[in-house]
Amino acid sequence: MPAFKLPDFNERAAASRQAKERALQALRAKPALDPAVVEQRKAAEAAKKAAEVARREARRLAAEEEKRAKEEAIEAEKRAVEEARLAAIAAEEAARAAAEEARRKALPRGLPTAALMRAAKDAARKGK
Repeated sequence: MPAFKLPDFNERAAASRQAKERALQALRAKPALDPAVVEQRKAAEAAKKAAEVARREARRLAAEEEKRAKEEAIEAEKRAVEEARLAAIAAEEAARAAAEEARRKALPRGLPTAALMRAAKDAARKGK
């Protein structure tokens, strides 16, 4: 059996050319694509792209809806806090008015209040 001989550059180049030629012949021998199959592939690709666009749009709309819901919840919480604050102020005013009314009712009718005494005192000073 002969020993292995390492191919030189010319032999490698020739083998490469032959391989390329065989690949080109195989490609040329391949039948042309059926136009119906091509159209079917194009339609499938278009449907795939449309589905991707629809999926992205649905995801975007869901994100917007979630954001809007969060903002509405924050606004509702702010309104609730403001209403509670106003209710506390109104209750405080009502308590203050009730206390003033009770104080006024507790005073004897014939006696002047401190404000009336002060007003009379000021009027007397101006009259001098």
